[in-house]
This record gives sequence, structure tokens and C-alpha cells, in this order.
Amino acid sequence: MKKELKSGTLLAPVPAVMVSCGSAEKPNIITIGWCGITNTQPPKTYISVRPERYSYDLIKQSGEFVINLVPKSLAKSADFCGMYTGKKVNKFEKCSLTPINSRHVSAPTIKESPINIECRVTDIIPLGSHDMFLADIVGVCVDEALMDGEKLCINRAHLCAYAHGEYYELSNRIGKFGFSVKRKKPSNKK
Repeated sequence: MKKELKSGTLLAPVPAVMVSCGSAEKPNIITIGWCGITNTQPPKTYISVRPERYSYDLIKQSGEFVINLVPKSLAKSADFCGMYTGKKVNKFEKCSLTPINSRHVSAPTIKESPINIECRVTDIIPLGSHDMFLADIVGVCVDEALMDGEKLCINRAHLCAYAHGEYYELSNRIGKFGFSVKRKKPSNKK
């Protein structure tokens, strides 16, 4: 038997990301739960932000932002950045985070984040409580410690997810893309 709940935003888990925006002189961070990929070619992403948030106008004016993925070590910072407004608090200073120049956009990158996705807004779509910033992914920077030659070992990042008001560390891989249909190699044993 299943209990019916009120309609709501129960899709879980979702990425817990810190979106950096603003400028080198006045950098800001907003924690976002409504974030994802919309397209492969060209690579596109989105974030959804309430229009009354301080970061909303920063992103709208510059047309750029950086999605900084959150490892377990930054979970407390991500939570803090979601609780306070950049109007009143310098979140970089309060969380001992370092804003650095991005390679392709004017918005700063969070140095301590292991994966940074640089984005340029293409559309702003009003949806109700939030507006969706649809964006081209124009650059991706990854800590060298996550690389094994050309292969990204994302498990080394110890990334976090957000589910129904709680943060979780992603771990324990259960398969990889296509594992459900992979053919078993024939055994040479007789």
C-alpha cells in the first residue's frame, strides 16, 4: 500500500551546488538545488533561482555564472551559502573560500570546489516561484587529482547530493552506464 502525499518537489536526490556569480570585485555564492543538464550537443545546463534572491540580478545582469560541485568537505559551506544573502554577508570570507578567475566567464570560480562548470545564459524562463536560467556550458575545470590520464574519476570527488532537506555523500557505485545489458564474456573453462 502507498500513501498519497500532497503534490510537491519530491524528486530526489538532486545535486547540491554552489553557484558563483558577480565579479572579482564583488563575488557571491548562492546554493542551488534546482540544477541539471538539459542537452548534450550543444552542452547546456540550467539553474532555477527565485527573482527576489540577491544572486538573481547579478546573474541576469552579467549573463554568466559558475556551477561549483560540492564535495563532502564543502557541505557545511554549501548549507551556509543557502541560508544567508550576499546582500549582507560576504560568503567567500565567511566560509574561507577563495574566488579565482574563471577561464571563459567573468563570474568567479570557487577554488576549493573540485569541479567547476562555467556557464553563459542563453534564456531566462519565468516558471512561477523560480525563473530558469538556461545556459551554454562554455568551460569545465577539474582538479588534476580527479584525473587518471584522460579519464575523470568522479568518485574521488566525494560529491554531495540533496534529498528532502538533507545532504548525502554519494558513494558505493552499483554499476555503470549500460551494465544492465552488457554481455558476459564466455568462459574458456571446460
